[in-house]
Amino acid sequence: MPLISCRIPVSLHQSRLPTGAAAAAASSARKAIPIRSMSTWSSQPSSTRESGSKEANEASIAQVLRYHNQTKHSFNNYARGPRGLDWTNQPNPFRRYAAAPLISLLHPPSPNSAESPLYAEVFSSLPSPKSLCLSTISRLFYDSLALSAWKTAGASTWSLRVNPSSGNLHPTEAYLISPPIESLCSHGFVAHYAPKEHSLEIRAEVPFESLARILPKNSFLVGLSSIFWREAWKYGERAFRYCNHDVGHAIAAVAMAAAGLGWDVKVLDGLGYAELEKLMGLDCFPNFKIPDRSVKGRMPEIEFEHPDCVLLVFPSSSLVEYNVDYNELISAISELSVVEWKGKPNLLSKEHVCWDIIYRTAEAVKKPVTMVEGSIIDPFQSSGVLGESCYKGFNLRDIVRKRRSAVDMDGHTGIAKETFYQILLHCMPSGSGSGLKHGRQLALPFRALCWECEVDAVLFVHRVVGLPSGFYFLVRNENHFDGIRKATRPEFKWEKPDGCPDGLPLYELARGDCQELSKRLSCHQDIASDGCFSLGMIAHFEPILGGKRAWMYPRLFWESGVLGQVLYLEAHAVGISATGIGCFFDDPVHEVLGLDGPEYQSIYHFTVGGAVVDKCIMSLPAYPGPNLDA
Repeated sequence: MPLISCRIPVSLHQSRLPTGAAAAAASSARKAIPIRSMSTWSSQPSSTRESGSKEANEASIAQVLRYHNQTKHSFNNYARGPRGLDWTNQPNPFRRYAAAPLISLLHPPSPNSAESPLYAEVFSSLPSPKSLCLSTISRLFYDSLALSAWKTAGASTWSLRVNPSSGNLHPTEAYLISPPIESLCSHGFVAHYAPKEHSLEIRAEVPFESLARILPKNSFLVGLSSIFWREAWKYGERAFRYCNHDVGHAIAAVAMAAAGLGWDVKVLDGLGYAELEKLMGLDCFPNFKIPDRSVKGRMPEIEFEHPDCVLLVFPSSSLVEYNVDYNELISAISELSVVEWKGKPNLLSKEHVCWDIIYRTAEAVKKPVTMVEGSIIDPFQSSGVLGESCYKGFNLRDIVRKRRSAVDMDGHTGIAKETFYQILLHCMPSGSGSGLKHGRQLALPFRALCWECEVDAVLFVHRVVGLPSGFYFLVRNENHFDGIRKATRPEFKWEKPDGCPDGLPLYELARGDCQELSKRLSCHQDIASDGCFSLGMIAHFEPILGGKRAWMYPRLFWESGVLGQVLYLEAHAVGISATGIGCFFDDPVHEVLGLDGPEYQSIYHFTVGGAVVDKCIMSLPAYPGPNLDA
């Protein structure tokens, strides 16, 4: 069967400037609405806002759809963004809280088998849990959100981190909410993680006793937030997508590092925006009012942090089930309104550009409290294994700390189909051996998420030995199979490829050389065609927004980020490399598949293959690093 072609023009137009931006910057009078209208804590639980009015819910969903459609790239035009990069205002990638006490974390030695399990082993079962102490907290952050290296070329020096980020801009910040830890803090505390120093900034001592009565024994919380400005500086309106990709990468990074310590991770997604803001002390930022159009100028308030989620981290073998009493949890969080918060956030840029649609969409997706019933703890499900030999005996820290984003692929490296199948088995949310259809997220690291899998993938296979080149589809939620097959082109084959494991719902759609097509769909980037394979993540889109409200929109991107993190780690574990691709032409991807309408949407691309090493770039140790901010 010939490969489906897509009508693609030869050239691209340049991306355009925001319409009316200059006029808006000069205008002194403009309409505005508060972006942080929920920042003031109320003793009334935000669950009272859960239902809301039908009109408000519909308006929020309409805003999300407007944003998603407006920020699509097309062959004729890119989504709105800066015409060039204003290097004098590149945001500082390191947030610091001036005057907050800084406590250094430990730098773990090179791992041995006792300190870090083999990479492949944690997908089968978690090791015995380590105790909560300064050493283990240090290892958790060191293996998830710390610096991994410094790079230098000519007069430029920049840092890399364990968790990847779009453009290496790192909009994600992290907070530790913990009981007392010997040699760290004698009281319960909230701390901001400072990756450059691998240290904790103690922002507040808190009455953790109330939280301790609600949370599992020996557990703690890790909060994640986003600074939209960091991504918007380079990517303009599309930045909101990329920030949420990065949240997903960070969730998976924390889950994998925790697994090495015998700890499990779960997003406490019943909490609402107001509770997250209070828990991380993020209501310290001044209110930012959204202008009615894109504006350039000095706006330090745009550097506020948007609370995304909080992760419960707990010993893996300590719980069979755990029911969160969100009423009690909200009451405990309300006690934080009386604590003294320390430290003033540093300024990241001298001038800014406000892409107003980002902040309107952030308003629309603010989540209320949702009273989740039943246990949030799922049984650990091991992932499918064809054979561990392809992983070359790397331990977990070897993989997570040496992960890099490839800048170029070599165009000739190939992998065996058995290796390809093994990578995809670890991309499945439900693991193997459950006897159920794939759908529930039970395997590492997807088990950190608390909703059913909503992201599938179309694959462009280029250099997999023993597998014909062409289109393939990975149905990660098998309940989607009938809907996806019906929605895509009728001429697709939907046949299991040769040697595909029984528990891997991978289907061949059409054969043919798809290198040029995958390149063009990914904004004409060679990296999409020069690897072993590339893929597009396809979200079950509008029905999820309508059924679960607008706040599911960022969570679809989180899920794609978790999947992307697995692809990164798997690639490095088998001796190759990978890169996330945020720039792709949205609707042409849908056209190639035959998708019509908003039911399914492409939200993230990825490529996996042999990386080209730039010998002009020198690597330096992460710690101690040079005394630079970028």
